[in-house]
Parts: sequence; C-alpha cells; structure tokens
Amino acid sequence: MKSFKYRLCILLVITIMSCTKKQEPLEVEVYETSASGNQLTKITEFPSEDSMDTIQLLPEETYQKITGIGGSFTESTASLLQRLSKENRDKIIEAYFGETGARYSLTRTHIASCDFSLTNYTYAPDDGDVELTNFSIDEDRDDLIPMIKDAMAASKDGFNIVASPWTAPPWMKDNKAYVGGKLLPEYYESFALYFSKYIEAYEAEGIDIWGLTPVNEPHGNGNNWESMHFSPEEETDFVQNHLGPKLEADGKGAINILGYDQNRAGIKEWVDEMYKDEASSKYFAGTAIHWYESTYDYFPEDLQYAHNKAPNKYLIETEGCVDSEIPKWRDDKWYWSKEATDWGWDWASDKDKHLHPKYAPVNRYARDIIGCLNNWVDGWIDWNMVLDKQGGPNWFENWCVAPIIVDPENDEVYFTPIYYTMAHFSRYIRPDAVVIGVQKTDESIMVTAVKNPDGSIAVVVFNEGGEAKTFALNLGDKTVNIKISEQAIQTILIPTK
Repeated sequence: MKSFKYRLCILLVITIMSCTKKQEPLEVEVYETSASGNQLTKITEFPSEDSMDTIQLLPEETYQKITGIGGSFTESTASLLQRLSKENRDKIIEAYFGETGARYSLTRTHIASCDFSLTNYTYAPDDGDVELTNFSIDEDRDDLIPMIKDAMAASKDGFNIVASPWTAPPWMKDNKAYVGGKLLPEYYESFALYFSKYIEAYEAEGIDIWGLTPVNEPHGNGNNWESMHFSPEEETDFVQNHLGPKLEADGKGAINILGYDQNRAGIKEWVDEMYKDEASSKYFAGTAIHWYESTYDYFPEDLQYAHNKAPNKYLIETEGCVDSEIPKWRDDKWYWSKEATDWGWDWASDKDKHLHPKYAPVNRYARDIIGCLNNWVDGWIDWNMVLDKQGGPNWFENWCVAPIIVDPENDEVYFTPIYYTMAHFSRYIRPDAVVIGVQKTDESIMVTAVKNPDGSIAVVVFNEGGEAKTFALNLGDKTVNIKISEQAIQTILIPTK
C-alpha cells in the first residue's frame, strides 16, 4: 500500500511539472483590420499575461485544398477604370493583384452582358446563326479584356478565371428575350458551341479560362435582368450530353464545369441530380454557389451535404456582395455597423424574413468566408471589384457595393473596410493551401486556419463583439498570447520553419 501511494505521489509531481512547464514562444506576424481604424495594420505588441482562452492548431487534421480567393471582372468595373487616371488605375490593379496588395488568385467574369454591364449584348446576335459564323467578343475589347490583361501583368503567381453567361443569345430561347425564358432544346448544341468559341476567342487574346458555369442563377432573378432558367434535370442534360462532350471534342476537356451557380439553400436537389450516377457527374468538376439566401447564415449543413455528395469535386462560392445598397462614401463606420439591408429585407417571403435582418457588411464577409472554409468550400469569389458612388454603372440600376469605390469625375478612390477584409484571406491563404483543424475555447470568435504550400500557416480570427479578446495561440509545444480588438478581423501568419 505504501509503495502504491509513493508511486502515485511521484506521478502527481510529474503531471504537475509537465502542466506547468513553460512552452516555447511561437513566432508570428499579426495583421488586423478593425472598426477602430486598423487597416491590415501589423500588430507588434503582445500581451505578457497568459490567457485563459486558447486557439489550438491541429495541422495533422486536414480538410480541403484551397483553389483560390478573389473577385470579379465586370464591364462596370472595367469601364470605371478606363475613366480614372493611369495612376489610380495602376493603384487599383496593384491593390488587387500585385505583391503589395490582396494577391487575388481566383476570379470570375461574365460571358456577354449581365446586370453589371452598360447595355445588353450577346456575342452571337444573328437570329438562326446556329453555326455562330459571326461570333465576336468585340464588345469586350474596350474595357473588360484590357483590365484582365493588366491584372495578369501585375500578378506574380497568376490567377484562374471562372466565366459565366447570364443568358444564351435571345434567339436561342423560348421568349426571344435577354431576360427570363428557357433555352430551346434545338439550340443546346449551338449554345455548347457558344462556350467553345468564347474560350477560343479569349485564348487568342492570351487569356485562359479555367472554369465555366452553364448559366448564372438558373432559378432566375425575378425576371429583372439577363437570366435564363434551367431545372436541375435540364442543366444536367445540357452538360452531360452537349456542353461536356463539345468541349472534350474541341480539345477543351480540361475546362472545369461548375454546376448550379445560385444560393446555397437550394443546393441539395441540384447535387442530387448532378451527381446521381457516373454518367451525370462525368463532366461536372464541381458546384458553384452564391450567398444571397441570408445576411447571416452560411448554411453549413447544405455545404456539408454538397461536399459529401461529391467529396472529390470543387465547391466554390462564385458570387457574393452587399446588394440593394448604394455605397457609403468614405464612411468606414457604416461598413462595421448593422445598418445594411439586402433584397430580402423587402422581398423575402414571410417564412424567410428572419434570414434577412440588417447586418454589418464587414461582419457578413468575415463570417461567411470563415464559415465556408470551415465547411469544405475551396474557393470564394466576390462580385464587382470596383463600383462608383451610386453603386454602378448598371444598366438595370441594380445598385450594389464593391470593396473599392471610385469617383471618376474627380478621379478619387476609396478603399472600403470590405477591401481589407477580403485581403485578410486572399493575401495570406494561397492556392493549394490545405485547411487544418482548429480547437477554440471562446465560442464568441470565429477561426479558420490553413497550411500554405510554402509551409507557412495562416490563421484568420474574427471578433464581432464589442470587447477586445485575448487568447493563447498554440501550435505543438509553442505558444503566443495575442489580443484582438473589438469588432476586428486578424490574420496571424506563422512563417515557414
């Protein structure tokens, strides 16, 4: 008995000594954007006292590989850049694509016109031209193509482009209009050819297209601007029997076709159809989603369902923005305040009203991107990169907000807090990074972490609350105490060993 007590005492002493053993310091770089005024500001002071709250990194626990993070090239954005001085054009391109900026790695553009175009247009305007002999991308040569080329020149690592049509040429549709209607089955082959010719035309300009969606928002948009309706069965048929085989036959089989391309809450019936068997899923490289179903809910169950249905396919957020708002000019406080409303504030059905309360734009971005990365999403693309003080130009007057707002009349540029929020992810989370496990004790903060291809680890922490938080960040036997301001987002970079 005495021997047992002695051994127990020794064990307790060893346990206490191991628990109180001083951990090695963890070397980090910390950057913060906050309502109090930080803008990707490097934090150099760290709390000396130990924190009761911890964030434990688990690099051995791995999830999806990151495809990229970025924003969209639209005619609205590109035309605004043409109206600015060269100095400000270069400043914006560097801010998004240069080594000193956000380093966008995944982008999107529209195939022919969309709501953020100056007018309605198609690349194949001639009725009945089923062979598309007069196909032309001339409409894009004045602004859209030059902007993409400028971005390519500024980007050291390059970026991928997802291209989406908002509609087929009107003459291919049952209503013969840009807005609404369905693609007539007799023109499925011509519409597949339309994609192939678009890819070839852009390749001739030195611009490679990485991915496609068959149509933007196949449920439609309330018949307000360019749109075309597909059911899950119709789109799957189009991809399986027309678009996929056409691209393959034309030597473009490496192009990634992403199905769906609308809000997450409707994703289940789409992935069920897209991935119902080997034949239906063959040409789908993944699923594209938008965020407009809610101002706060990122729908983790739907995201997990989509991933589990096709775990080896892409799951990419292809569009999100502060919609139905005119931007606030040089008013950083507004972007941190719960004053923004979206389309659902006025138009959502009674059963869905609760999904659309007022929100703070920064909160919505930070919450959604972290929520997506923690639920298998591998790419996240913002909508317009640049808009004017009205939230356009936009032929339909569908005003929205962009991370950078400009006043072309006075050649002025305003980097909103949304820009810095996006950069917290895109600058430090690089393509082919792998999402890793995280454990945290403070449920009021959101956290995601990745291990980059160069071995560095990027941790993004979001504190939506009104009080600063202190936590110990632990990696193995190393630790560092970090303080995050109230209403703030931080990126913590752990350099390569």
